[in-house]
Order: sequence, then C-alpha cells, then structure tokens
Amino acid sequence: MAKRKRLTPAQGDYLSASPAPAAGPAGLGPAPIASVAGEAASAAALAELSGALQAARDEGRLIEALPIGAIAAGHLVRDRIQLDEEEMGALMASLKARGQQTPIEVVKLEGGRYGLISGWRRLSALTRLHEETGEARFATVKALVTAPESAEAAYVAMVEENEIRAGLSHYERARIAHRAVAEGVFETDRAALQGLYGAAPRSKRSKIGSFMGLVAALDDVLRYPWTISEKLGLALVKRLEEGGAEELRARLERADARSSAEELAVLQGMLEEGEAHAAPDVPKGAVNRAAGKGAKPLPDLTRYDITAGLVLRHWPESGRIELAGEQVDEALLADLKDWLERR
Repeated sequence: MAKRKRLTPAQGDYLSASPAPAAGPAGLGPAPIASVAGEAASAAALAELSGALQAARDEGRLIEALPIGAIAAGHLVRDRIQLDEEEMGALMASLKARGQQTPIEVVKLEGGRYGLISGWRRLSALTRLHEETGEARFATVKALVTAPESAEAAYVAMVEENEIRAGLSHYERARIAHRAVAEGVFETDRAALQGLYGAAPRSKRSKIGSFMGLVAALDDVLRYPWTISEKLGLALVKRLEEGGAEELRARLERADARSSAEELAVLQGMLEEGEAHAAPDVPKGAVNRAAGKGAKPLPDLTRYDITAGLVLRHWPESGRIELAGEQVDEALLADLKDWLERR
C-alpha cells in the first residue's frame, strides 16, 4: 500500500507577515541602493507637497486660521457705511450655530499683520462674538491670504464681493469710487467707475457717477447718506449743479439731524423750495397733458455721462432731453441736427 505524503500545515499569518527585506552581502542587512532610493522618493514627495501648498497659498486658494487681532480692518477705505443691526444679529447667530462657512480675504502686511480686502461684516461679527463670549473658537478667522497685483485690484475685489453678497446704496457705491480717486488708486472719476463697476450696465455707472458729485459736496455733513434714494439723489445733484451746495450744507449743519427721517426732511425741503421759486422748464405738450390734473412736478430724470465734457439728461415722462457740458458747441449742434434729419 502506497504511503501518503504529509502536507505542511497552512500558515495563518501569511497575509499579515511583512516581506523580508532584500538581503545584502552576508549579514549586512538591506542593500544600500534600496535605502537611498527610498529616501530620495520620500524627499521628492515632500518637496512636491510643500510646493503645492506654497502655490495654493500664493494664489489665494489656501484657507488659513488667523488671529482676529492680526487683521487690519481699515487697510482699505470701506464701501459700506452703515451696519444693519438686524442683519448683524442674524450673522452672529449663524456663526454661533454653524461656525464660519466662508473665509474673508486678506493681504499680508509687514510685522505679521494682514490687511482686510473683503469680509468686513464677518470679521466684525466674529470680533463681537469674541468680546461677548471670550470663546477661543471666535478668536481666529478663516482667511484666504492673497496677493493683489495692485491697489486697484484690491478695491475691485472688495466691491465685487459686496455687489454679489449685499446690495449697496448708490451713495455708498459712489463714495468708494470717490475715495479711491482721492487715494490715488484711480486717476479720474471715469477711470474709477469703469474699474470698479465695469460689469454694471452703463446707465447704472452713470447714476453712480452722478452721486459722486453728491459725495464730493456733502459727505462730511451728511449723517445718514445711505438712506438717500436714487430719485432724491439725482434731484439733489441737479440742485447742486445749479449752485445750491453752500446753502444745503448750511441747512444740514443747522439741522443737526438725529435720525435719517430728519435729515431726509431737510434735503426734501430744499428741493421743494427750489421748485416753488422756479417753475420747471416743461415742454408745452407736457403742460397740456397735465392740464386739469393739478400741478405735477417734473418726473424723475436719467443722467448719462457721455464723456468728461458732455452730459445727457432725459426726463422720460415729459419727453425732454437735455445736453450740457463743455463739448456743447456749434459743431456738436450741426452734427446733431444732421443726424436727426437723416434719422
């Protein structure tokens, strides 16, 4: 009878056992070339990872946790003037419940400081929460550290975020454009409007440009300028162009308004008095259409800054168009008449 061959028992730790390193010359351990290759691969991987992290940081794609005290909130002139307490309360409640979901944007300054570009409301809310609660989680802010190519690019970044996240009044938009020119970021008002609001419709840029005149004349005496509506603001601009700036400034200073309603009443009263002393130049047809319906004020106007020396105003309801400025001369009149005749 044939003998059966005894089988070797299965090794239970076969899959978990580490393979033995390649032996070098008798009893000297792994071959040196294997160690060198392994170290080189590790160093290359670490260098690649470090380079990727640095590139992400340089390009503003890396979110970092920065101390709130290291952020200079006044690095740029802010476009937002007022802080709505109801909205701020809602933002603080959200930060308490869910933490900071969207990072702010900053630029690195000297001495370990960072200048705020966008995210002023989030930074303000976190600062308040830290002061109120003392909790460590509110002591830092998530931030993208960017490197804008220029001061102009930094202002554009700030404006674009506010245009997307929370609408500003025309006055606030005009104020940042005016201040950017004063700071030397842009050479002219026109360049500021195009640089900051280039994506906006031309009519909107024109209205913001009109409000820049209001900012230049009254910014230091107005206390609640963000409450000025588009209609009231454009009417005030026209009043200022007619020479009422000094009188309006004096009235605002005397009134010493304690609320937005009081200040708006002063502004509206100035306009109403001007209309009472000078009848609006309404075309005859418009007057006839209004006959029998009582006195009707001149409808709201739309202003277009065609060039630095040419402004077009349009009163849609009354059918009136007006051209004004240094470029209004005989040559322009002749060209306009020729175009109208051919049209």
